[in-house]
Amino acid sequence: MKKPGLYLSVWIVSFVLATAQVSAQDEAAKSNFEVGADLYSSYVWRGSRLGGPSIQPSMKFVTGGLTLGVWGSFDATGYMETDPYVSYEFPFGLSLGFSDYYFPDKPLFDVSDSTGSHAFEINAGYTTGGLSLSANYILNEAGGAGSAGGDLYFQAGYEFKYFNIFIGAGDGWHTSDGEFAVCNIGIGTSKEIKITDTFSIPVTGQVICNPEKEALYLVVGFTL
Repeated sequence: MKKPGLYLSVWIVSFVLATAQVSAQDEAAKSNFEVGADLYSSYVWRGSRLGGPSIQPSMKFVTGGLTLGVWGSFDATGYMETDPYVSYEFPFGLSLGFSDYYFPDKPLFDVSDSTGSHAFEINAGYTTGGLSLSANYILNEAGGAGSAGGDLYFQAGYEFKYFNIFIGAGDGWHTSDGEFAVCNIGIGTSKEIKITDTFSIPVTGQVICNPEKEALYLVVGFTL
């Protein structure tokens, strides 16, 4: 079995085992499940626009530092993405994770190099105070997903009181020619819009520049 097939098999088995373990726990533990959805004016990921106005649902199970979840993005033009992931966050700010970028308009079990629908990524992050750092590495080539294998992406950000800034650089599927370059520079902010005395909607906004693709984006979204 090729490595991508092994990654997918291990992921499916791990997900089934984790789900079975959760279902065997008592009712109090089930409160660790979380579900939500965001609406965004467009889907911009690591400096590249992947979709138009999008709904981005998510579901996850959190216990201690461990998170097991699925995140997705869907828009009116037919773009679809469903990303299972697992991560673990240590008390001192380090997090380690594994993500499966899957595109459900393509066959679920296609893990070939030429037409594969899954890009498997390992990632690490570190947060201290307002500073955040992350590193990401794609393990496999997948023609359907668009990954070259060995794709890298690094990002640094800083959270101030009223806004945040970030800068990211990568290669492979992150840039037009596959060469390493800065591709994601931005500033963001957030606020809550009060609907009633007991209900508010969180709203976020970002201005994102991709100097490698010579593009500038304005993205606004809110959480349901």
